[in-house]
Amino acid sequence: MDKADAGPARPASQLISQRIADLGDWRGAALARMRKLILDAVPGVVEEWKWMGTPVWSHGGILCTGESYRDKVKLTFAKGASLKDPAHLFNASLDGNARRAIDIREGEQVDAGAFQALVREASALNAAGKSGAAKKAKG
Repeated sequence: MDKADAGPARPASQLISQRIADLGDWRGAALARMRKLILDAVPGVVEEWKWMGTPVWSHGGILCTGESYRDKVKLTFAKGASLKDPAHLFNASLDGNARRAIDIREGEQVDAGAFQALVREASALNAAGKSGAAKKAKG
């Protein structure tokens, strides 16, 4: 099937909303809550749909992805290893040099304020990286 047969592309926000609805259980509710926290934390966050069906939130670069598994919802921060995490929200993917993740299991609640602080810090880190690259190009 070629792209012409695939029909019109749907916006990422619609695809993410559909994923949440399709989950239809605690995972959908958890992903919806975290999505709202992300969108409220940083004005201008862009929702994307990448890698054959992964919700992605970006602002000057990827902030985090939101994946759903049978037993958890995983929020992976692309530059998580560079973020301060005083509330110790990161509980997965702790051994890599770049990414860090938060696994949410049924019945667990992530501290909203601490999570939004991570999102804002990830956005600031992306912005700092962009301005640093611009300074190097000029220099």
